[in-house]
Amino acid sequence: MNPLLQPLRSLANGLGLAWWAKVQTASPDVIYWFGPFLRRHELETKLPAFLADLQAEAPGSIRHEVLRLRRSEPLTEELGPG
Repeated sequence: MNPLLQPLRSLANGLGLAWWAKVQTASPDVIYWFGPFLRRHELETKLPAFLADLQAEAPGSIRHEVLRLRRSEPLTEELGPG
């Protein structure tokens, strides 16, 4: 990510205008948040490499959705049983 754009990304995220990918895996049951991005196209361009890295860890399954929202830490959430 371009460090000069970081303040703009932070502002967009704070306003709920940033693009994020919510990526959920099963076995292990984890949600990964990938972002923030200023443009949906930029996220969709970089998402395949992120998904490939996760796939290399051999989870049971991977689902993702692209969302426009405000997001903060944690960017990785382990889901417990039930």
